Amino acid sequence: MLSFELIDSPLLIVCAVIAALGAVAVIVWPPRRLVRTLVIGLGSGVVMYVVARVLEHFGVFQGPLPSGAGLWAAGGVTAAAVGVVGICRRPWGRRIVGSVTVLASLLAAALGVNASYGVTHNLAAILGVQALDPASLPQQNAAAGDPATLYQTWEPPAGMPAKGTVSALTGSTKIPTGQYAARDASLYLPPAAQVANPPALPLLVFMMGQPGSPDPTALAKALDAFASTNKGLAPIAIVVDQLTAPDRDPACVDSAKFGAVATYINQLVPQWAEQNLNIVKDHRYWTIGGFSNGGSCAVMYGAKYPDVWGQMLDVMGNEFPGSEHVDQTVADVYNGDAAAFQANKPSVIMSSAPAGTYAGHTAIFTWGSLDTTYGPGQLANSQVAQAAGFTVLTHIVEGAGHTGEALDGSLAFAIPALAPTLGLAAPAS
Repeated sequence: MLSFELIDSPLLIVCAVIAALGAVAVIVWPPRRLVRTLVIGLGSGVVMYVVARVLEHFGVFQGPLPSGAGLWAAGGVTAAAVGVVGICRRPWGRRIVGSVTVLASLLAAALGVNASYGVTHNLAAILGVQALDPASLPQQNAAAGDPATLYQTWEPPAGMPAKGTVSALTGSTKIPTGQYAARDASLYLPPAAQVANPPALPLLVFMMGQPGSPDPTALAKALDAFASTNKGLAPIAIVVDQLTAPDRDPACVDSAKFGAVATYINQLVPQWAEQNLNIVKDHRYWTIGGFSNGGSCAVMYGAKYPDVWGQMLDVMGNEFPGSEHVDQTVADVYNGDAAAFQANKPSVIMSSAPAGTYAGHTAIFTWGSLDTTYGPGQLANSQVAQAAGFTVLTHIVEGAGHTGEALDGSLAFAIPALAPTLGLAAPAS
């Protein structure tokens, strides 16, 4: 149940239809009180919509609400209020229908809001827990060759799987976390990694947003799409946890309060990957990436540790870690040291780096055209990165906000855009 698909499944439509039919049944069931029932239902929905917009205005949702979220919430509350009226009025048949209507309405509202954001695809991701099967790592017998020309030299064998696999790095395959309470990471192996004598492949380490978990769903979908048209080739990807829990934000740095997150991701994860995966050892073929909160960590790490990460991918990240709660971050993460907080902003790290530090490094920044909260920071960081010497690519997903739609569109651009640098596709002509 934890892994059941919530967005790309008919569950939302089924719940919405049951809620709508139940509301109609409550309204028309004799004896009727049409006006009173409609006023209660519609009035409740209007109040819900207004409350949502007021909360949005005060920044409770850390950005603009997706266009459908407020409508799903209002519609669900409307039907639920009608269901409550049904529960309170005889006959018993209407009371039973009213109870079903309330349950279906609230579930439809929750599913609709979640689908409007389009990021958390299952209950495990919503709860912030790991529900994938444990990983079974292939033997390290990668075929030798020049990683820069892999797209030319690799020929997939007969019987190669059509899709990649996703699994949990837990138990015997768990990545050591050191002084950090990371939740179990997820592993994506592309089709080319699942055959006998596989090629050494690039490494992509990715982080999701907050609230969130190491959920590989969106990334795996994008990597599978690329692999399907590129002979099964794609990076081997590890989705790691930079939060420890959905409600925490360690702001991407080691701290006494939250633990050694930067050490975990920039030292322990790379060490484990080199020892356990068929990856290219040359760090020019390693990418650090992330979405939203994870994107802010990705640009910080890509700027701060260029010897570890050859490329970086920032999908709709904060301009700097902790941007939504600066005072709290300075107090909790930096023990009140505002200067240290300022020094760790990605723009400061990049602009103060010696000339030539980022030569040969690609940085990709993406955001939705309607994302007025994070879009400006993405543009600003891309300009700083360009001035600092990165090869910068930007992509704007038109008509999208800070949602799964923009995440999917960003990854659909970024994976092929990185591919020539990673030896997975021919250079752009």
